[in-house]
Amino acid sequence: MSDTQAKRPILVVAAGQTFEELSRAEGDFPDWIARGLGEGLPLRQADARTAEAYPDPRELAGVVVSGSHAMVTERAPWSERLALWLKRCVDAELPVLGICFGHQLLAHALGGQVDRLAEGPEVGTREIRLTPEARDDAVLGALPARFPAQLIHYQSVLRLPPGAVRLALSDIEAHQAFRVGKRAWGVQFHPEFSATAMRGYLERLKGELGDEAIRRIDEVRPTPQAAEVLRRFAAVARASSF
Repeated sequence: MSDTQAKRPILVVAAGQTFEELSRAEGDFPDWIARGLGEGLPLRQADARTAEAYPDPRELAGVVVSGSHAMVTERAPWSERLALWLKRCVDAELPVLGICFGHQLLAHALGGQVDRLAEGPEVGTREIRLTPEARDDAVLGALPARFPAQLIHYQSVLRLPPGAVRLALSDIEAHQAFRVGKRAWGVQFHPEFSATAMRGYLERLKGELGDEAIRRIDEVRPTPQAAEVLRRFAAVARASSF
């Protein structure tokens, strides 16, 4: 193992930022992701909205793409540029984890279809169910067959990319998680969200969702099993780096 290999970082790509009042109290998406990944590899950060270029995938141990208040279907130039780079990463077999927007962008980058969730937004602490194909998965395989996770999304992966394997679903979302290639994962749910973060989003949605948001606030609870996704992804990145 060379010193260069040992020091390859995980790149955390911020595809957006949380609300200012929540950021002041809790930090922002990259901070939450970094806490979830834990120690073991150095981390780098990039802001997708301002990044002019991304590293050669061979210089990294892995990449995590955050959620966003933007929509994949907007086809913003920064989003499409990130999608092209994500395809390079998958082709290079670099470990990739897309979260919410990142999950949808990964699917889009590889030929899947993303659009509005027909049932309306899926929000709050909801139950995730693993598929049989997840049993031996390096990231989701050790999780319980059913576990709670934090969710806030208006769009959905309506069709998985060619060759992708569905790993999880929920009552109204058929593609809560998938794996594509050897080391790329997308998760619609938020393994990085604390219960505090989830409540903060639901408070923001009171004007839009009314009693539904209030009910969901009362149901919010910690989701330690979902949080394991980040720790287990970090283990995959370490193994590939070393």
